[in-house]
Amino acid sequence: MSRGHDVAALVLRTALGPMLFAHGWNKVNGPGGLEGTTGWFEALGLRPAGAHARMAAGTEMAAGVGIALGAANPLPAAAAVGLMAVAARTDHRGKGFFVFKGGWEYVGVVGGAALALAALGNGRYSLDGLLRRQRAGVGHALAAAGLGAAGAAALLAVCYRPQSEPDGPRTDPETEHRDHDEQKKQ
Repeated sequence: MSRGHDVAALVLRTALGPMLFAHGWNKVNGPGGLEGTTGWFEALGLRPAGAHARMAAGTEMAAGVGIALGAANPLPAAAAVGLMAVAARTDHRGKGFFVFKGGWEYVGVVGGAALALAALGNGRYSLDGLLRRQRAGVGHALAAAGLGAAGAAALLAVCYRPQSEPDGPRTDPETEHRDHDEQKKQ
């Protein structure tokens, strides 16, 4: 692998990994906390919502750390792909492309970046590089895509039970937390 590839992998890992970790951390410690995330997942139709809130937060944090450190490629990439596939199906489906309208733009970019990293490999400036375990190439990207998609499909088949909804939009944990606080004040 050339120095340019190593630097590209490092840049991609340091952008993607901490962002995933922060999203997981926010599900537990953000304004709505785990309770708000559980309510959000309940509204999405993931049953049992509390278990899924914890599992999503833990998986995002673990994948974020694995990607940031450059460890065990392509497994953290597969986790990111699975998370994004579930989010696309449950929260972003039918809302178009742009994320500011609730669309799949964000989950598509994150999933694509994870697959690109699986193909590129973690590079020499990583834990895998330090341990001389360089895994890269199309096969690793396909493995990440396959594992992530299979995990998401299994989770959705077993646990996704959306209720018929009114035409109103779903809310995120921050909005639910603010709405709940406003109701308490009244």
